[in-house]
Amino acid sequence: MKAGNKIGILEFIFLGFSEDPEMQPLLFGLFLSMYLVTVLGNLLIILTIRSDSHLHTPMYFFLCNLSFVDIGFSTTIVPNMLVNIQTQSKAISYMNCLTQVYFSMLFPILDTLFLTVMAYDRYVAICQPLYYTVIMKPPLCGLLVFITWFIGVMTSLLHILMMQLNFCRDREMPHFFCELTQIIKLACSDTFLNNVLLYFMTSVLGVLPLLGILFSYSRITSSIRKMSSSGGKQKAFSTCGSHLSVVSLFYATGIGVYFTSAVTHSSQEVSVASVMYTVVTPMLNPFIYSLRNKDVKGALGRLLSRASSCL
Repeated sequence: MKAGNKIGILEFIFLGFSEDPEMQPLLFGLFLSMYLVTVLGNLLIILTIRSDSHLHTPMYFFLCNLSFVDIGFSTTIVPNMLVNIQTQSKAISYMNCLTQVYFSMLFPILDTLFLTVMAYDRYVAICQPLYYTVIMKPPLCGLLVFITWFIGVMTSLLHILMMQLNFCRDREMPHFFCELTQIIKLACSDTFLNNVLLYFMTSVLGVLPLLGILFSYSRITSSIRKMSSSGGKQKAFSTCGSHLSVVSLFYATGIGVYFTSAVTHSSQEVSVASVMYTVVTPMLNPFIYSLRNKDVKGALGRLLSRASSCL
């Protein structure tokens, strides 16, 4: 590499949050609490589904996977952030940064695809109820999960393999974790192919799944309107309402991060928007499913009753 404005990057520096020493304990306590709630809440959802035979259905099988992904997404970002706050260090090594980039792409892709698969499951259950058990057999569910993970792993790996970049002396990143777009902005070398790949994959794996979800719910809404039983309508709204709430939260926060990054250069504003997407959303998902879904709420109540009786 030529001497001058290009150097071999050993580490990046985060600029995401306040440098005020008095704010550090507050930030540490806040993010530690949110991380523990995220992990425990999603683990409780997984345990509830695994322990209740009434929930051994395709929809809750996919929900288990979604909860696991939410734990992984939060774990990719928050522990490293907590270490940085505690040690008063904002640096991250280049290899650790690449690892964080990989997983911070993998888990949102999995989130998007699992939400799409769950929308398809609800479409079949409500619009084709007589064929539901025939269509949504365990082999198909397993295949859908495998395809989802395969797409996520290979897409994230492709981005990493394309990151043969040179970097300038400016190693400061206006963020609190390594994000692909921020890494590309710091590069001195040509990033045309990286940007083309990024925007193409974002369109394919972001927009197309959303269109699939919207199409599924348009058909679901039409089928619910035709139901004569109020009980059937209520049950359909119960199972679909929680999923639709999670979809809305996921896409709303994701779009918020995109537009915030586009219109402002303030690292704190970008960080606040990213916290909503990377930390708050995985934390709220278990509450949405446990409070809005009667089946999960009932199973959770039975699980807690058995647990309390054993004490």
